[in-house]
Amino acid sequence: MQFNLFMYCTVGRRAELESGMAGKDPRLYRRMLDEIAEYAGYADTAGYAGFGHPEHHLQIEGFEISNEPTLMGMWLGQHSRRLRIITCGFVSTTHNPLRTAESIATMDNMLGGRFGVGLVRGYQARWVENLRIREDLNAVGPWNRDTPVDRYNREYFEEFVDIVLTALRHDTFRYDGKFWTFPPPDFVNPHEHRVYTRYGDGVSDDMRVTEVGIAPRPLQQPMPPLYGGFTHSMRTAKFWAKHKGKPIVLSSNLEFCQALWAAYREEAAAHGHSVRPGEEAGWGGIMVCAETDARAQALFEDMHWFWNQWSVPFGQGLPELLVGSPDTLCRRIEQAARAVPIEECFLLIPQGIHDRDQILGSLELFAEKVMPNFADTAPEELAAGG
Repeated sequence: MQFNLFMYCTVGRRAELESGMAGKDPRLYRRMLDEIAEYAGYADTAGYAGFGHPEHHLQIEGFEISNEPTLMGMWLGQHSRRLRIITCGFVSTTHNPLRTAESIATMDNMLGGRFGVGLVRGYQARWVENLRIREDLNAVGPWNRDTPVDRYNREYFEEFVDIVLTALRHDTFRYDGKFWTFPPPDFVNPHEHRVYTRYGDGVSDDMRVTEVGIAPRPLQQPMPPLYGGFTHSMRTAKFWAKHKGKPIVLSSNLEFCQALWAAYREEAAAHGHSVRPGEEAGWGGIMVCAETDARAQALFEDMHWFWNQWSVPFGQGLPELLVGSPDTLCRRIEQAARAVPIEECFLLIPQGIHDRDQILGSLELFAEKVMPNFADTAPEELAAGG
């Protein structure tokens, strides 16, 4: 089992967030960057497999100040040598899919083939509505679930994903969709340029552009590992099964996980994909590891406050809580791994909310006392009770 860290890019401690407008303070932001660099460096040497982060903008309150996804990804990459950097993910309603594919391939090359990527729909309306690239697209959440707005966003997202994956997997291509057409219909390059025809592809002798392609290609072939963001529904899991992307499921309901894993396998098989045990989805939750359960629970209080203040209004209930002593966490992870095969476990850490020493202490204790118990056991062996 591999263990990946995930953070929200929180700029301050509870008291600093409660003071208001923490996201505007460059002093707090610089401290956050320094702390993140230290966490990435430690995780890189301690045996963690990856480090993930989301994309969110206009976060003047400072709760989730992750901004441009490639910049934060490169910051993590700059301070590590072997960690997989998991940008999870590019918000489809605010990105051109061709540019997104180009960014993914470029990041993969810059990071030496240690990039993983998620593609998501966008649920934080304040920034999505301001940065969206089409006037007819909206953020989605509990307030418009299963409405025409939600269905339209999902239809757009499916096309967006299809274009991104097509661009990553082919030298050149054309795409005629409902939302995007690449290249534009009947587009003729206004200046004659023989490099296009002599050394490239997709441009005819009369300068008609018939296909386009991104450059470079990803270093990992056919493309970097694909993740499905935080997934809460069977419908989303089945969508990612079609593309062999891995949903990230932070659920404490192991019966739901069993049903989701099974639905993923069935859908993947329907699309001709062979899925190893553990490839169906990643599992995990909020992680606070301390010497005793009581100490871990005390530390969790500020993160619980953060969740109630920030995540609950978006319709997000508490995820799985991996909060406790090493023995407690081992038992819970073993229980989950016997319910469903787990190849990747995602640990959402209270970065920002907890101070540097608390985070590093938690990471160190988990690395030394929990991770070794899962180092030599394949996902299917745990799921079978081995």
